[in-house]
Amino acid sequence: MLTDTHAHLNASQFDEDRHEVIERAKQAGISRIINIGFNRETIPSSIALAEQYDFIYSTVGWHPVDAKDMTPEDLEWIEQLCSHPKVVAIGEIGLDYYWDTSPKDVQNLVFRQQIRLARKLGMPIAIHNRDAHQDILQVLREEKAADVGGVMHCFSGSWETAKQCLDMNFYISFGGPVTFKNAKQPKEVLEKVPFDRLLIETDAPYLTPHPFRGKRNESSYVKLVAETAAQIKGVSLEELGRLTTQNAITLFGIK
Repeated sequence: MLTDTHAHLNASQFDEDRHEVIERAKQAGISRIINIGFNRETIPSSIALAEQYDFIYSTVGWHPVDAKDMTPEDLEWIEQLCSHPKVVAIGEIGLDYYWDTSPKDVQNLVFRQQIRLARKLGMPIAIHNRDAHQDILQVLREEKAADVGGVMHCFSGSWETAKQCLDMNFYISFGGPVTFKNAKQPKEVLEKVPFDRLLIETDAPYLTPHPFRGKRNESSYVKLVAETAAQIKGVSLEELGRLTTQNAITLFGIK
């Protein structure tokens, strides 16, 4: 049994065969999928997906790329949706200095607002971090994010960064890039992350693992990430699946 802790199965790339993709995930032994709602468009469709399939859950949050578009009403809306029985986290939230579509100060403010909301509600957070390691760590510390913890989605940083995240009550999640042959740093970090803080994901339809790199990703491919992680950690696929699924259940409060 495996858990895909970060997917976008409501994305347009799945419009023609979404049900088949989800059925393939079930057949591949994927017992739970956390689907991400991250702006005004994707939040409703992510929740609708979670309502349609019993093993799919949803997050709600505002992505840093869209930070400039978030209004106070949107933040209130997110707060209201957090009471939905299938909503398990606030995310993905964070900072993205690669695409640079929202000013850094706006991203920072929106990030902080959502951490404060998570602390108010006692909800874990899912962190998006692209080219912003130090600023992410600073905000997490200053906003006392350790009070709720969460997951560092598709972690790409160093072991030094990972240690600081672990110290702040965060899980470290790995996706398709850890399967790439030249992924030296992610493999080294995964080897050091404690079993009780390790998660796996796809980020489908993005970041497809080897040997399907360059093609559309889907949740069934989380098994490829799990196989690589099991090999690196020196355990069986079954044990890796059991441990990471238990971590997901614990983090997201899934019954």
